[in-house]
Order: sequence, then C-alpha cells, then structure tokens
Amino acid sequence: MTPAPDTAQAFIPGERLILPPTGAGALDGLTFAVKDLFDIAGHPTSYGNPDWERTHPVAAATAPAVLALLEAGARCEGKTKTVELAYGLTGENVWHGTPLNPAAPDRFPGGSSCGSAAAVAAGTVDFALGSDTGGSVRIPASYCGVFGIRPSWGAVSLAGACPLGPSFDTCGWFARSAAVLQRVGEVLLPAEASDAPLGPVLKVNEAWINARPATAAAMAPAMAALERLTGPALPVDVAPEGLPALYEHFRCMQAQEAWASLGAWIAATQPQFGPGVGERFAAARDMPPAKAAQGRAFRRVFKRRMAALLAGGAVLAYPTSPIPAPKLGASQAEQNAVRESTMGVTAIAGLASLCEVSLPVGKVEGAPVGLSLVAGAGRDRALLALATRLAAELGLPAAA
Repeated sequence: MTPAPDTAQAFIPGERLILPPTGAGALDGLTFAVKDLFDIAGHPTSYGNPDWERTHPVAAATAPAVLALLEAGARCEGKTKTVELAYGLTGENVWHGTPLNPAAPDRFPGGSSCGSAAAVAAGTVDFALGSDTGGSVRIPASYCGVFGIRPSWGAVSLAGACPLGPSFDTCGWFARSAAVLQRVGEVLLPAEASDAPLGPVLKVNEAWINARPATAAAMAPAMAALERLTGPALPVDVAPEGLPALYEHFRCMQAQEAWASLGAWIAATQPQFGPGVGERFAAARDMPPAKAAQGRAFRRVFKRRMAALLAGGAVLAYPTSPIPAPKLGASQAEQNAVRESTMGVTAIAGLASLCEVSLPVGKVEGAPVGLSLVAGAGRDRALLALATRLAAELGLPAAA
C-alpha cells in the first residue's frame, strides 16, 4: 500500500517507515504516525537532532505503546518530526524542516510533537503518537485544530521513548475526531476504578483572564454546549500565587530534570543545536538547585490542592492556549513571551499530573484555538467520554 502524500511536511526526511498491523482489534483500518522520540526496532531514533542520531545505535526494541497500537489493528505510516530533544513549544526544527500547520499555513504548528499534529491535521493519518512534558501535545492540538490528549502522568508506558523531564513526560496522541481519540485510549489507557460520569465544570478564572479576549470569546459556544451537558459552570481560582509562579516552578523543575536526563550526552558530544535550543539547555545546566527544590516543594502542595478539588469528579475548563499559533515570522522575543503566557496554563495539569484533552472548538483571526477539559488523575477514560459527548453536542467530526 502506497503511503499518503506528506502534504504537511510532517514526516522526518528519507524513506517513510511503514509497519503493518500485527493483530486485530479496536483500531482496525486506522493509520497512525509516531513522533521520532519513540523507538522502533532496527531503526534509528533521531530525537530531532542529527548528532543524537549519529551517536546512538539503532533501536533494539519497539516502544510498547507503538506495539500496542499495531497489535490493535492500526498501521504505522512513518515517524514524524519533533523539536530537537523535545525542548521547545513552536515546532521549529532547522535540521529536518518545520512542519506546515495545515489549519494556518502562515503560523507555527506548535509543540515538540509538531509533526504528529500536522500529519493528523492534514489527513495523512487517522491519529498520531506524541509526547507532552510542558504542553507538546496540547498546544499543537490547539494550534492545528485537532483533538489531543495528555494522559495522567504514568498512565501510558514511556518505555522506549527518549526522556526530557521524567516527572512530567507523558505519552499523548492526536486525532481529527473525539471518537478516534477515545478508541486509541481504549487500547493504551488502564481501566478505571470508577465509571461515574464527570461533573460539575469549573471555570478556572486565572486561565480565562490570561487568554486574549478574542480567544475567550471563541470558546463561548463550546462552554454553552458543555453547560448543557453538565450544568452551569462554577468559577474557581486554582492558583492564587498567579500563573507566572506556576510557570516558574515548572520551568525550574523541568530544566533540572532535562539536564539530569540529557546533560551528560550534551557535555560529551557538544552537539549542534538550532536557535534557542542550546540556550535552553545552557540555562538548564546552570539552574540553581535551590530553585528546583522550591518548585518541588510547591508541586507537593499544588498536587494536594488539585486532588482535593477534583476528587468528586469535577472538571476544569479553560482555553488550551491564550492565543492562536504565533506567525512564522515571530521574533525569538515574541516566541518567548507566548511561551511564558502559555506554559503558565499548561503547568496546571503538568504540575498536578492530571489528564487534559484539547478540543478544536473555535478560531481567532482564522486560526484554530482549543478548549481544554481537565480531570483528576486516573480519570482519563471518563474525560475522553465527556470530550466525545461535547464534540457530538457541538457537531464536530464524529469519525476520522
């Protein structure tokens, strides 16, 4: 079978890696792509950087998450581009080329899972695996106008995947419909202790205030539909410290973990990096241990706070990103400003190890923006079920 054309330039350069299904099941007839930080036996994992690929042997085994998809009947159509070492939020890669954003070609695709989001948005595959540490599934899902999930931390195996910030790293995925997003979850996610539906909905004040007015306005129809399903939304403050404080704690912890994970290789190899990546790793190397320790102390408090808030099945709702994707010509300073305002919001689920789904519910200046639903840790299947109900209520695509 000939692979679908790569109209979004989403796949890594070279011959596409095609893997037929090895079984039959919930994903029969579906095609998928894999972010190039997951191992596939007998093939290199580039992690978005030529020096990484050059200094690492081909993979000895295939990542269990990929194996599970093949065993469930899906066909792999190739490996997708990623930001170098997954340390970036725009989707830029100077070595492999930045994927096109099919929904907004003059804008970045977003996130280190940029290729996976672009391949799904272009219709090249039905769904695609990505990873999310600080927003790298949720943000490209919002920017490219597709569905995306960051599961609860630890819910899906990351064996055979390159690390960045291990206490934040998650295996997520994209789809053009909530139904397909949910079908993939049936394969990858563990069973849940409770099958009680989720609700009520809590509107996170800080995230709505942080969003541009046009973004908040674009969410209005989706919020009205959500309230028809779950009852009136209740306003709530989750971060009296402020979103900038959440971002700062996350940034310091992630940086320390990134250097612990990758610093030895960087110091030994002295790899070449594209704009901004080397600077981020230099900052990670120089991160004062006391600042990361403060982040961990805050995280313990924040996780308890969020666990108590969501224990009864409540769901948070807020714009996934405060603005649509930055324009391709945005300066490094403009990109950094977007990064900071965005990651204060994505840090809510990240710091508390929560599951989050982004739904493509609106547009601003012709570019997509997503609405996020966030549930307590371990309620991933229930959250996907609610997202599917909301998608149906909004008349969003029911199938791939």
